[in-house]
Amino acid sequence: MTATLLMPLLTLTAAGAFAGVLAGLLGVGGGIVLVPVLLSVFGQMGYGSPDLMQICLATSLATIIVTSARSVMAHHRRGAVDWPILRDWAPGIALGAGIGVLTVAQLRSETLQVIFAVLVIVIASYMLLGRADWRLAETMPRGPVKYVYAGITGFCSVLLGIGGGSMGVPLMTLHGRPIHRAVATAAGFGGLIALPSTALFLLTPADNPPPGTFGAVNLPAFLIIIAMTLLTAPLGAALAHRSDPRRLKRIFALFLALVAVNMLRKSLF
Repeated sequence: MTATLLMPLLTLTAAGAFAGVLAGLLGVGGGIVLVPVLLSVFGQMGYGSPDLMQICLATSLATIIVTSARSVMAHHRRGAVDWPILRDWAPGIALGAGIGVLTVAQLRSETLQVIFAVLVIVIASYMLLGRADWRLAETMPRGPVKYVYAGITGFCSVLLGIGGGSMGVPLMTLHGRPIHRAVATAAGFGGLIALPSTALFLLTPADNPPPGTFGAVNLPAFLIIIAMTLLTAPLGAALAHRSDPRRLKRIFALFLALVAVNMLRKSLF
């Protein structure tokens, strides 16, 4: 293996391992970390087309199909998944995700980087400053409002290449759902977002893609990341029982903010 390929392989392996630990430790999907890493790796390999960010988002979402299914099964065994919420929100989330893919396909990589950075800064700010007792309501939204929230969750998650946990968990806790049930149920959002969006991304051609890319999904990066996240997610879950999740979440929020600001700087200047 040449040195040219060794460094991207090591970087993706480390990113996949880190994403798995985060998923188990904080209930935050790894996509929010994987997208900047994929963008950096592919860019360093010389692939800087206007569709590069689309490839990063699509590949990140593809990994969520596997990690979401594994996470939901683990939470279901503990009786923590709120299946009625998943059933009721599924159509709106899937529709929002589909619209997100169509939107991503029309935007240049630089524009998507700005959108990603701004949304990540918003999420990091909530993680850093949010309080457990904050409430918008004591019950989950119903009627038209439910479909609006579900659609926004699916749409924004595709723009971020994430499974919905970073948006779904705050949304549910702000509406009176216990945190452990919110984390478990939001894991199910990932499959609802990733399945339709990945299917559409596989049909979306990308300009000058890295080798092994089908549509906008890069298969080698997908396989490397999945192999590591499946290995390290249990480690993150074990660490969660021995650590202060609030402190860790604030540290991670600061890390996210720095990553987002750096991406914003690179895309604008």
